[in-house]
Amino acid sequence: MSDSALPNGKARRGAGLVLLVTAIAAGLGIHYGTPGGTFSDIAGDVLYAVAAYAVVTVLAPRGKVLLVAAGAGAWCVAIELFQLTGIPLRLGAAFAPFMLVLGTVFDPRDIVVYAVTVAVVAVLDAAAHALASRRRVRD
Repeated sequence: MSDSALPNGKARRGAGLVLLVTAIAAGLGIHYGTPGGTFSDIAGDVLYAVAAYAVVTVLAPRGKVLLVAAGAGAWCVAIELFQLTGIPLRLGAAFAPFMLVLGTVFDPRDIVVYAVTVAVVAVLDAAAHALASRRRVRD
C-alpha cells in the first residue's frame, strides 16, 4: 500500500478511538454480562486484540497497516507471556480492573486467537484504506 492510500492522521486516530471505545464497551459487557467459560474467554481475547490494534492506530495514526498489526500482535503476545510470571493474578487480587488489562493466566491458545483477530482487523483496515483512496481519487 502506498503512503497516499493512508488516510490523514486525524481521521485515522478518530476511527481508532471509536474502535477502542467500542471494543472496551463490548468487552465489559461480555465480561460482566455472560457467565465465565469458553465463549466469554474467546470473545474477551478477540476484543482485547481489537483494542490493542485500536491503541496502536491511535498512537501511530499514519503507520502502515502491517506495522500497526505487528505492534498490536506484539503487545498481545507480550501480555500473554507476562501472565507466566503470576504477577497479573497478584495485581488482580489487589485491584480487580487490572484483570481486564493484564488477563489471568497464560494460555497458548490465546496467542492464536490474538494472531487471527489482528490479521482480520488488518485486512479490514487495509480494505478501508483502499476504499478511501479510491474515493479521494474520484473526487
